[in-house]
Amino acid sequence: MLPLKELEKIMKKTGIIFDMDGTLWDSSKAVAASWTETLRQRYGSNRRITAQEIKAVMGLTMDRLAAAIFPDAGEAKRMEMLEVCCKAENRYLLTHGGILYDGLEETWEKLKKQHSLYIVSNCQQGYIEAFLTHYGFGAYFDDIECYGNNSLPKGVNIKKVVERNALDDAAYVGDIQGDYEASLMAGVKFIHAAYGFGKVAADVPKIHSFPELYEVANRMF
Repeated sequence: MLPLKELEKIMKKTGIIFDMDGTLWDSSKAVAASWTETLRQRYGSNRRITAQEIKAVMGLTMDRLAAAIFPDAGEAKRMEMLEVCCKAENRYLLTHGGILYDGLEETWEKLKKQHSLYIVSNCQQGYIEAFLTHYGFGAYFDDIECYGNNSLPKGVNIKKVVERNALDDAAYVGDIQGDYEASLMAGVKFIHAAYGFGKVAADVPKIHSFPELYEVANRMF
């Protein structure tokens, strides 16, 4: 018979919840191209949105993102422009995809033997679905949630995923300070994807490439 601690570990339902941008992929170049073309076609704009501009706002909730990208527009106008651009972006990503970080599928396959996998992002509705559909990744994940579905902050949505999937323990994997703060709000562990877009001002477990997650997660749970 296995020791009690080993039995408890086997019976415990653990989850690893992923951020998207800067953690699973870099879609900034594709998003910038899509937004630039959409602004030209829909609004006759000559503005060129850059990948760096997009990277700088990834992780923000959609209302804050709109204010940062379209600061000179009134609230109603910038939210309209955001909605138009995001719908076009989803269609573009569904066809073109983005830049994946190395080792995603191999790592998920190993993690799935011990943990349930989820995605929570501050993105618009349809963004996660475009990612999963384009690459055929849907089978790896048991649930997803995003700001676009309910206008709730990331920490609340992480907690929602934990509660509705009856997780006994969970960790959020993200690349920026806001991701860490969301994990604190949700009451879950945190793993910093240090290869991503930002830094985290806290002493937390780090991974410098995606495949490192398997060993870090096994030590954590």
